[in-house]
This record gives sequence, structure tokens and C-alpha cells, in this order.
Amino acid sequence: MAELCRTDSSLTSLDEEVLWEMMEDHRCRIVRSIFPSRLTPYLRQAKVLDQLDEEEVLHSPRFNNTAMRVGYLLDLLKTRGKNGAIAFLESLKFHNPDVYTLVTGLQPSVDFTNFSGLMETSKLTECLAGAIGSLQEELSQEKGQKEALLRQCQQLQERLDQAEARAEGLRQLEADHSRMKREVSAHFHEVLKLKDEMLSLSLHYSNALQEKELATTRCRSLQEELYLMKQELQREKMSSSCEREFRERSLKMASDLEPGDEELSRLKEENERLRSLTFSLAEKDILEQNLDEALESRQELVDRIHSLRERAVAAERQRKQYWEEKEQTLLQFQKTKVDCEIYKEKMNALQSQVVELQKERDQAYSARDGAQMEISQNLTEKDALRRKVFELMDQVCELRQQVQRLRVQADSSPGSQLWSDLSATSSRELVDSFRSSSPAPPSQQSLCKRATEDFWEDPCFSSGCPEILEVDQGGSLGAKKSNADLDFEIVDRADLPESENSLQPSSGDLYLSASCFPVRRRPARKILSQVTVLAFQGDALLEQISVIGGNLTGIFIHRVTPGSAADEMALRSGTQIVMVDYEATEPSSKAVLEGMTLERAVGLLQRVNGFCCLSVKVNMEGYKKLVQDLEAKVATSGDSFYIRVNLALEGRAEGELQVRCNDILHVTDTLFQGSSCWHAHRVGPYSTKGTKHGTIPNYTRAQQLLIALLQDMAHQSTVTRKQSSGGAQKLVRIVSMDRTKASPLWSSFEGSQLDPSRVEDPSTVCFWTESCFTLVPYTLVHPHRPSRPRPVLFVPRVVGKILIEKLCLFQGFKKCPAEYLSQEEYDTSSQRGDIIQEREASGGLYCVTRRAVESLMGKNTHALLDIQLDSVCVLHRMEIFPIIIHVSINEKVAKKFKKALQRLGTTEDQLLEAARQEEAELDKVPCLYSSLAPESWSDLDALLGCVRLAITDEQRKVVWTE
Repeated sequence: MAELCRTDSSLTSLDEEVLWEMMEDHRCRIVRSIFPSRLTPYLRQAKVLDQLDEEEVLHSPRFNNTAMRVGYLLDLLKTRGKNGAIAFLESLKFHNPDVYTLVTGLQPSVDFTNFSGLMETSKLTECLAGAIGSLQEELSQEKGQKEALLRQCQQLQERLDQAEARAEGLRQLEADHSRMKREVSAHFHEVLKLKDEMLSLSLHYSNALQEKELATTRCRSLQEELYLMKQELQREKMSSSCEREFRERSLKMASDLEPGDEELSRLKEENERLRSLTFSLAEKDILEQNLDEALESRQELVDRIHSLRERAVAAERQRKQYWEEKEQTLLQFQKTKVDCEIYKEKMNALQSQVVELQKERDQAYSARDGAQMEISQNLTEKDALRRKVFELMDQVCELRQQVQRLRVQADSSPGSQLWSDLSATSSRELVDSFRSSSPAPPSQQSLCKRATEDFWEDPCFSSGCPEILEVDQGGSLGAKKSNADLDFEIVDRADLPESENSLQPSSGDLYLSASCFPVRRRPARKILSQVTVLAFQGDALLEQISVIGGNLTGIFIHRVTPGSAADEMALRSGTQIVMVDYEATEPSSKAVLEGMTLERAVGLLQRVNGFCCLSVKVNMEGYKKLVQDLEAKVATSGDSFYIRVNLALEGRAEGELQVRCNDILHVTDTLFQGSSCWHAHRVGPYSTKGTKHGTIPNYTRAQQLLIALLQDMAHQSTVTRKQSSGGAQKLVRIVSMDRTKASPLWSSFEGSQLDPSRVEDPSTVCFWTESCFTLVPYTLVHPHRPSRPRPVLFVPRVVGKILIEKLCLFQGFKKCPAEYLSQEEYDTSSQRGDIIQEREASGGLYCVTRRAVESLMGKNTHALLDIQLDSVCVLHRMEIFPIIIHVSINEKVAKKFKKALQRLGTTEDQLLEAARQEEAELDKVPCLYSSLAPESWSDLDALLGCVRLAITDEQRKVVWTE
């Protein structure tokens, strides 16, 4: 508050540079807080700005915002010298007192006598009036903006009410729609029932009509027979009456015995009648035969009627049985419906439990993130404390040097005897009592006694650790003279895990360091499987130690130079280096060597040239196995990983391996014979075993070759090379990777390209971080051997649609359908990560899901997929590895698909364009694919045969994924 009470006269007494330094220190706050339009009137009256300057500051199109205008105003006032600074501060005192207090530390006062005298009182009044007018204008503008915003808010509220009403109407319509759908489904089932009943009735009616027709035909035949019988009966009556008359006349003739002409004529007539009667007797025989046949047919019809009646009774009995079965089926349906409702309730309960579990999981994730944040903060604090320790040690060294100088002066002074007595007493106390309460640091012997006592008092070492490190009482000459340089050991137990019941101490020596970084340490303990951090002076570290190993086995110390700092720290062969901190005075400059290749580890250790901290552990079993393999020439290093080559390499020199683009190699040594090359084996397509072996360029050299090859392809005509099969050889696969992605491959690097602010972990840092290019000559791959039939994907998709229709006719192939999912089902599947590809539709989404693909794979069937190439990564995350069949397309091949393309509504030009686009995306696919050359097939049937053979061959191969 004393500063705030100072007068403004102190500002005018300050120099120009001091004033501007005060304002530059708070420039950010100034440009954010003030408005230039309020200050320019006062500055014009103070004659540090003119009208042109004011217009340029306020209305220049170069400045897009207020901060830029204020910055230009400050730069302009800086050219006006001290008057500009004082005038600007006085304007701040009037318009922005808080900023004025922040800059000057003075309490602003509006006393006109305190102004600098740059302007008159009348002009100040005009300035104030202009400022008040500008403020009123701004206030009116703000009021207008406020009214406009209120109107806009009202409009938005009205639109929101309308939208809510519309949404309510839509919900009502949706409810009506669902109700109508249920009613329609119920009516549909009733209609199906009625249709079944109508069908049965129509069958019965048709049977009755047929029986009626048979009965009418039989009735007609019987009526005809009756008519014939009636005619025969009349004839019989006529014949009997004629016989009777003939008998009567014969009796009369016998009685009369008088023939005459009349009798003769009468006899002739009777003779004629008898003749006619004889003809009717023949007809009688025919009628008798017809009657017998009619009786037989009648008997047959009667028998048939009886059989039909029996069948009708059986049909009625069967109808009753079916009706009973129908009733039972309806009862079972009702029971099943009730069970379905119960299962739905159970599923809802399970889903709610799953949601709760997901919430708990999210809470656990958040708690884990918080714990990780706390751990990172603790690590940061620990590093800060470590730096403070080193600073304090430096101060201790300086104080001890001052003490030595004072001792020298005391020896030459008369009071030297008193000083020597005090020194002897202190030394005797330090030697005799390691529990001394003296403010002076404890002696080396006291530290040793304390370490030994702590070691024996520890229950973990009372039974299993009979040996401890012995202290070399002699030490070095420098150690005897100083007797105050301390060694220390840093054990970072927060970062590295400890293992229980695996501790074995071993003997060693304690040396006193006389370097510029004094270090104090307790006797080192060799503890198996426990990580220990050792801090020492590692000048030219690879001259002190030599390392072997790789990403598979780990990095081990193989030899230690006698008498070096590493030897003094008891580093021995078989010690595994877990992590190195090669600049302990800088924050977070660490590199984890576990999982790192030998080439990368050697390049990293070459950079260590000064004070360093090594995190080590004893792993003699792994070291001995590695040494045995190296001596038996089973391996040349501890490296082992697989890569996919993205460019063609010609093995020109002896021992070099000739490699084609997209070959799979097994790298076994990244520092082969100490040169900048890798030793690798070519892997066959059907196994992971290596066949031919040789050397290939390391990552940096391969990247340079890739760039040179791209330059040659850009400036020269591409030379067409033919493979043994007759197809064109692929020279380059362009792969541009993100620098933040992980890969355990490492190449040689330069120190200037590393970021010292982050921990170099091979599990989190990519192997091309050292390079300035993102083109990747080698890609890390992993093998897979799927046991079930793999799904099939075709490129281009237009040809795939044609082939899928044809392949579905063969056994073992089936198209994977796209399922219709509602929004709830889609959210659930998307949350589980089961969506492979989606397509929007009315009321929901059509999605290719993981369940559909795995169901076909479980049936020992190849699922034929009609999806895009970018969905291959999604399938890989699901542990599903599709077969990609690429059909090369040119103008000649496109003509062969002419008819099939017409059915799909696609032209040949569209097919060629789609093929060019999708072939460009094939290089981005993280796996290998099979390509069919145009000359390998002649028609569509031959293409189907080639495709089936390619699918069978790809199913037998090992799947390599990036």
C-alpha cells in the first residue's frame, strides 16, 4: 500500500526506457482490457497523436480486432518518446484505473493538478465531453444490441415452443403408428385364419359339387333305363294281347271250320304281326342285357356311395382331430407369449445392470485417470526434488571448499592449534559414533556402519542374505584427503515394481567418487528381478560398457571396462538395463530399453556423455541363454520381429537379400556385423519359418532409397519390369504413417531430433520419430492363423457384386446380409463395437454386423462381404481377417462385364473410374491381398474358377496384419 500512495510526480522522473518496460511487461493485459476509441481523444489533446493517426488506429482495415489496434497504438506512442508514455498512462488513469494501478503500482486520482501539463484545462474539458459522448454512443449501441438480442431470444423461444409442439405431435403420430401397426398385424393374422377356413370350405364345396354331378348323371341314366323298361312293358302287353286274340280266333276257327277270304287276310295280318313281334323279341334280349348291365352299374354306384360315406366320416373324424390340435397349438402359443414377455423383462433387467456396470467402469476409468494424474504429478515433484538435491550437493561442495580454504588460513594463523583440536574432536566423534548428533555430515565409516546395521536389522535379509558388501577402507588418495565426498544411490521404487522373495545380496566394494558430481550411496545390493537406479558419471558410456541383446530378450551389459565409473558402481556382466536417464539435470529425459532393438539401444547409449542414471536389474538366466545362443550361432542378437517391405530392393552386393515389394521378412539382427544393415529371412506364404536369408538396409537407409526411387519415378519414365509369372512387378507401396503411432522398431538417430521433454518408451514412440519424413519403407506386421473360413472382400465393389451373385450358387459361399437395426439396437451394437459398416435408411439403419459374419463363419461358410476397404481395419479389431481379392480392370476387361453392368445400371466408364479409385486405396489396407491379372481369365466362368482357387489358396496362407 505504500507504493500506491506515491504521487504521480515519480512517473515524470523516470526514464523513457523504464516507462516503456513497465508497459511492455503488462502488454498482454493492456491489449485485452482497453478500448482505443476511449483513449484517442485524450491522446489527441495531449498532442501525441494527430487526426490521421487516430483514423488509422480506429478504422484501418489491416486490424481485425481491438487487440491489434491497441498494439499498433502502443507502437505508435513508443515513437513519440517519453511524452507518449506519460500521456498514455494518464489516459489509463482516467479511463482504466485498474490497468493503471497494475502497470505503475500507484493509486489513481482524478486531481487535475497531478496531470503532466501536456494539455490545458479547457482542452481537458473538451476531451472529457468527447469521451462522455463516445461512452453515451457506446451505451446506446449496447442497448440496441441488448434489444436485438432480446427479440432474437423471443423468436428462438417461439421457435423452440413450435419445435416442442411439433415433437409432441410427432410422438403422438409415432404412438398412433405403432398402435395401427399392431392392429394391422392382428387383422393380418385374422385374415390368414379366414383364408385357411375359406380354403377348407372351398375344398368341401368342390367335393360336394363333384358328388352332385355324379348323382345327376346317374339319375339321368336311371331315368333312361326306366323309360326303356316302360317301352318294353308296353310291348309285352301288346304281345300278350295279340296272343290272346290269336288263341280266341283259332278257337273260333276250329269251331266254325269255315275258311274264307276274310280269314285269310286276317291270318296274313296276324302273320305280319307275329313277324313284327319276333323282331321285338330280339330287342327284348338287347333290353334285358342293358337291364343287367344297368343293375350291375347301379350296384357299383351303391358301393361307391358307401365308400364315399365312409371317407366322409373319416374326414370328419380327422377334422375334429385337427381342431383339437389347433386348440393345443393356440394354448402353447399363449404360453410361449407369456414366456417371451418374461424373457423380455429379464433382458431389460440385464440391460439395466449392464448400464450400471458401464457406469461403474467409467467411474473406475476416471479414478484410474486421476490416479495416473497423481502419479505423474508425484513423478514431476520427485524430479524437481532430485534437481534440488543436486543443487544442494553443489552448494555442499562449495561450502566444503570454503572450509578447506579456512583451514589453510587457520593453519597459518596463531589459532591453528585450537582449530586442529576442534577438528580432531569432531573427527573422533564422527569415527566413533555413527549415531552422532553433530551438525557436521557423518564420516564414511559411520555411513558404512549404519548401512550394515540397517541391512542386518531388515527381516527380509536376516535369513537369506549371509553376505554384504565390504567397504574398502583404503580408498583412493583423493578420498582420504577430502573425506567428505559422498556417494549415493537413487532407488526409484515409485516408477519400477519390486518382486518379493527374490533378493540375493553379493559382495562388492564401495569407492569414493571425487568427480565434479559428488555422489553418496549405501553398499550396493544385487537383488534379482528388482530394479535399482544407479546414478554416476557416464562420460562416453559405451566406452565403459558393451551391450548385447535386442527387443526379444532385453538389453544386457556384456563387458565392463575395469577402473571405469561403471565398474566402480558394481555393474557386471548379466545386468539388464531397463531404463536410462542420460540428462538427470533436465526434466523427463528418459528412455525405456525394454522391448527396444539393439540398434536403437546402442544409438541411445552413445548419446550418454555425462551424468546419468541407469535403472538395472539382474537377469542371469536370460543373459546366459542369450550368450549360449550367440556362441552356438543359433542367433546373432536378441532381436526378432516381422516386417512388410514397401519397396523393391535389388541385392547387388554379395550377401544382400533381393526383396520384392510386399514381401514379409523376419528380422533377427538390427546391428549385423556392426554395419548399418539388418539381417533378415524371407518368410514363405504358408508358414512363419524363414527360407532365404541375407542383409537388407536399415530403416534410415531404406527410407533414403525409397525417396530416391520416388524421385526417379517422378523425373524418368518408369521401366516396365516383368515377373516370372508375366505380370508387372510392383516397385513401391506408398505408406504415410502418423508419427504418434507405436512401433518397437528403431533406427539410428541424431540427438537434435529428439524431444527431451518426453520419455522415450518403445511401446509409445514410433521408430521413425528421429526422421523428418513420414514415408515408411518397412511396416511392422504380426502373424495370424485363423481356423474358420475367412470372409471374402472384392475390389472393385462393382465387380464384387457380380461375383457374389455367382458364388452364392456354390456350396461354401453365402452373401452376408445387412441387418435392419432400430436406433436403440444400433446404439447398443455400436457401444459393443459390433458395427462393421452402416447405411442409412428410413426409420433406422442397415448395418453389416459382427454377429452376421461370425454366424456364417461358424457354419463353415465363406461370408461374401459388400463393404468398403476402410472397413478392413474394423474387422481386424474384431479379430476377423478377410480375404481381399483384387481383380485388375482395364478397358478390354470392362467390355467382358458389359451385360452384367447393364443389369446393375452401371456403365464401363464408371467401372474404370471406380477401379482406379479403389486400387489407389489398396496400399492403405493393413494386410496383404491377392490380385488376379487380366490375362489369367477369358470369360466370367473362368474368372469364377480363378476366384475360387485364389480363395482356397489364401485360406491356407498365414495372415500378416500391420
